[in-house]
Amino acid sequence: MALQEQRKASVLAFIEDEHYKPMKFKEMAGFLQVPKGERNELREILEALEMEGSITIDVKGRFHKAEETLTVGTFSATSKGFGFVIIEGEEDVFIPPEAVGTALNNDRVQVEVFKDSRSGRRREGIIRKIVERARDTVVGTFAKSKNFGFVIADDQKFGKDIFIPKSKTMGAVSGHKVVVRITDYGEHKKNPEGEVIEILGHINDPGVDIISVIKAYGLPEEYPPEVMKQAANMPEEVSEEQLAGRTDIRTWQTVTIDGEDAKDLDDAITLTKEGDLYTLGVHIADVSHYVREGSPLDKEALKRGTSVYLVDRVIPMLPHKLSNGICSLNQGCDRLALSCIMEINANGNVIGHKIVESVINVDRRMTYTAVKKILEDQDPETIEEYKELVPMFQLMLELSEILRGKRHKRGSIDFDFPESKILLDDKGKPLDVKPYERNCATKIIEDFMLLANETVAEDYFWQELPFVYRTHEVPDPEKIQKLGIFINNFGYSMHISGEEIHPKELQKLLEKIEGTPEEAVISRLTLRSMKQARYTVENTGHFGLSAKYYCHFTSPIRRYPDLQIHRIIKENLHAGISQKRIQHYEAILPQVAIQASAAERRAEEAERETDKMKKAEYMRGFLWEEFDGIISGITAWGIYVELPNTVEGMVRVTNMRDDYYYYDEEKFCMVGERTHKVYTLGQKVRIVVTGADKQLGTIDFEFADDGEKR
Repeated sequence: MALQEQRKASVLAFIEDEHYKPMKFKEMAGFLQVPKGERNELREILEALEMEGSITIDVKGRFHKAEETLTVGTFSATSKGFGFVIIEGEEDVFIPPEAVGTALNNDRVQVEVFKDSRSGRRREGIIRKIVERARDTVVGTFAKSKNFGFVIADDQKFGKDIFIPKSKTMGAVSGHKVVVRITDYGEHKKNPEGEVIEILGHINDPGVDIISVIKAYGLPEEYPPEVMKQAANMPEEVSEEQLAGRTDIRTWQTVTIDGEDAKDLDDAITLTKEGDLYTLGVHIADVSHYVREGSPLDKEALKRGTSVYLVDRVIPMLPHKLSNGICSLNQGCDRLALSCIMEINANGNVIGHKIVESVINVDRRMTYTAVKKILEDQDPETIEEYKELVPMFQLMLELSEILRGKRHKRGSIDFDFPESKILLDDKGKPLDVKPYERNCATKIIEDFMLLANETVAEDYFWQELPFVYRTHEVPDPEKIQKLGIFINNFGYSMHISGEEIHPKELQKLLEKIEGTPEEAVISRLTLRSMKQARYTVENTGHFGLSAKYYCHFTSPIRRYPDLQIHRIIKENLHAGISQKRIQHYEAILPQVAIQASAAERRAEEAERETDKMKKAEYMRGFLWEEFDGIISGITAWGIYVELPNTVEGMVRVTNMRDDYYYYDEEKFCMVGERTHKVYTLGQKVRIVVTGADKQLGTIDFEFADDGEKR
């Protein structure tokens, strides 16, 4: 990697030299005396420098030094025509509609940046060049005309309809959901052009809605034949030969605790106590024993990055033969594991630990519901059914509370938002939407997994070996200051030291607002003020957990970074990692981290999209019915209201007909000009459901007390 960076620096220095004249690739290669066998490497270096924004290529294919006002970033479009260019480590650049050109959402673009002369408050820019297209296919709804067709993209950020020549429609009719390949991205005033390459079905056909999201996000459905062939050859059971050299803990009292529907069980727990010392075993499925580096299974797992949990299905990272079979810690089956066994004192400190390859055998497959019945509800029947395990569950609760208290003391932030549970019938129609609350059992598993992740991360940090960490950076000072102004409206304050805030301050804030009407709103705004966690090869800590060391070790069935670090750990346990292998990991891990972070974002967006779609479909059954809700967001164009079942809809300002309302940005409220009626965040309101658009995933409300309702 160091040599590659040196070569990049040499090429850049050559282009930046004052005597350099723009030249094409062949001319440059000849001038630099690069042998033909090494010219691909030069091409890769030039492409990398262009992606970074250090150089540009003109229409004649000549390489130039980039102007100081030019930089490269990722374009984030909006449905209103404008957008932002996101540049790593810099302030976002606002792009007005007339400066977008042909750029589409997530394209890598070259932007010319200048200050907004009118306000001086933010940077504006104009997109000068598309460096790399994010996609060449789009999913949308086909509409047929006499001599041509056009497709309205599902992605509202796409902005323009796509023209389809009559010969390229594949026989699609109006209302068909289709996949379109873009053949011409158009110009500022000319729509893109494309061809239909797949018809997914009619917009109203069962299942087509979710398939459309899968296709739109490029989520892989089928596994390549070579992957399925390798999976088919996997053993059904653990053989005696595989146990050699492993720590045999099959006699330890062991349980898995998961949701009722879970089939890929990748973590198991053991717990004992002697005196004041707890011995906690977190046993994780040894997936890397079966998924070897560079194999078809491994390449496909890296490509997928993560399992995706959509509202009606799971798109697994690994084939079911592994994820639900030999790699799943099923009750009563011998299974290979990688175990982190920790000795913990009464204060919750890990005073000793070891990581070993093990073989385990799970005594019982427990559910969160059953453990909650034992520990919270004290249900006699459930206690009797699992009586031999009850003492261990009570011990788990005891240790969990100690660990949670310790994390709380150091400033770990605990966002306790209820997740949505959407129940569907066999045709995918939503039957109910309700909050999925955490309980003592979910918290036990969360606490134990967090501890194992921290322990493993700290161990490998101090060994100074290549690794993949889960990092969460300190929030942007500007966002924290905005949060501070916002909470002042409710009478709260935070202590900010210099330009940084300690997570403990945010934790204190969440404690102060607990149980208040504004709790949900301030909690969400606090979450939005923070950065997204990601995978990195540098250990920079985890702000939200207030942890110096953190990684993802506990879910190798469904997350590639966990699988990757399992390989490193096992290799280190066996014979240590040679210098050659260290260089190998140093070369591949940065890209693994980037790819895994991107796959995680894609999965989250697809999951959110299907949830919004099904919630809108569900609320169509309640048109003109009234509900109580809480104001969860306010913008210039409307007020968001969240219902107790987690459904969120908008009261558009144009539908607030009892007065003319304006948005007071400083006080985060909506004010009636004549009546002086005020709507504030966290306020309880009663609404009427007036509309729900399944395709857009939007729900329309009106206030029930609006004096001029229709």
